[in-house]
Amino acid sequence: MKLVYFAWVRERIGREEETVELPPAVRTTDDLLAWLSERGPEYAHALQDSASVRIAVDHVHTPRNASLADAREVALFPPMTGG
Repeated sequence: MKLVYFAWVRERIGREEETVELPPAVRTTDDLLAWLSERGPEYAHALQDSASVRIAVDHVHTPRNASLADAREVALFPPMTGG
């Protein structure tokens, strides 16, 4: 699965994107955030307030705990602001 990171999520993790093979237990977006948080200090730092991280699965904004079944890409980004 391709993971794409934007704004301060990207800055804290230190990469724009990566391709990963998810463990079988990672079935939802919440599972993904928990798994990523355990991958190292940079991920833990980026996702320490995971409630503020927004998620898009295959270019569609998703609610928390959305299924990752058949997903090809997940994007993580902070809340968007207008201006």
